[in-house]
Amino acid sequence: MPPPSPHSDHAPALLALVLAGGRTAPRRQLLQRHGDPIAALAAGPLAWREAGCSDAQVAHLCRPDPMALAGAMAWLEAEGHWLVGWHDGDYPALLRRVASPPLALFVDGDPALLWHPAVAVVGSRTPTAGGRDNARAFTQALAASGLAITSGMAAGVDAVAHETVLDHPGGITVAVLGTGPDIAYPPRHHTLRERIAGHGAVVSEHPPGTGPRPPHFPARNRLIAGLSLGTLVIEAALRSGALITARLAAEAGREVFAVPGSIHNPMARGCHRLIRDGATLVQEAGDILNGIAMLSTELASALRERLSAPIEGSTVGAASTPPLAPDYKRLWQALGHDPTPMDSLIERTGLTAAALSSMLLTMELEGRVVAEHGRYTRHP
Repeated sequence: MPPPSPHSDHAPALLALVLAGGRTAPRRQLLQRHGDPIAALAAGPLAWREAGCSDAQVAHLCRPDPMALAGAMAWLEAEGHWLVGWHDGDYPALLRRVASPPLALFVDGDPALLWHPAVAVVGSRTPTAGGRDNARAFTQALAASGLAITSGMAAGVDAVAHETVLDHPGGITVAVLGTGPDIAYPPRHHTLRERIAGHGAVVSEHPPGTGPRPPHFPARNRLIAGLSLGTLVIEAALRSGALITARLAAEAGREVFAVPGSIHNPMARGCHRLIRDGATLVQEAGDILNGIAMLSTELASALRERLSAPIEGSTVGAASTPPLAPDYKRLWQALGHDPTPMDSLIERTGLTAAALSSMLLTMELEGRVVAEHGRYTRHP
């Protein structure tokens, strides 16, 4: 997917809308009514009030803070920095479905990764040694299957998940921050933030320069859940941010998975409560892949529509079959009715293992490919 232009003419107007603060629903309504940020700003105070903007928001829209606007524009001018607004076709499809989706996303890294099929991996900031081992094992297996890993760059399970992906070439990880996109929290994760931005994406709904504020972190969790097909909780106490993320995931119609643990481990009690309340108990990555299959197919459909490059579908009784996109066509031709290992597919297609893993995952979840013991065949 081609990334949005960081230097679009809409950027100053969109930043003015973002910097107005307050409830996002009125400002989203302005964008929906008027089509783009420039038109929304030009509509004037009467239209702003009709959309539900408060007096404070109207005042900010009339007179945007020049220093804040200049600072945000300066950040946006740097290489690799992007701003994706609600009005933009590149706004992540899954995120539109959450309660109170953000007006815009500040992205340091590759914004196209926000469309990649992902699972959120979250848990305790002080996990046990076993919890860390589980976080590494599940993250590595999920990344190897072609999924992106989303988390919040917090201490503990979040950091283990991000680092595990970064230490394995070809993996994709997205960090969602409760600060501005340029600020690491905790501060000791500055290097981790830089690594994620260089090999994945760091995303925030807050303008650059925004420091850590307590209300931002629970709100941040809805974005972690919203960008993901499902949320995996590794370890969590009965009161924890990971349980908030799990609740928000369930409210957004996403799958929630939990790893069970010892009844004597306080960090397992949150997971046990989730399982009791309906979360899927998982023992291996395959349990998660099965759980996200239906929603992954919906995301693939939305992505095909956005790319205008449809992949051959598997709908029974369809009037016609759209053509394969070039890379998918090459992979489809490389697959046979006999199980084919990944090495052979790499040789036949000339594609990388990371690209093939992602494509095979999508095709498997759509029911067109069968995977068994690392070998792939067309669905009979």
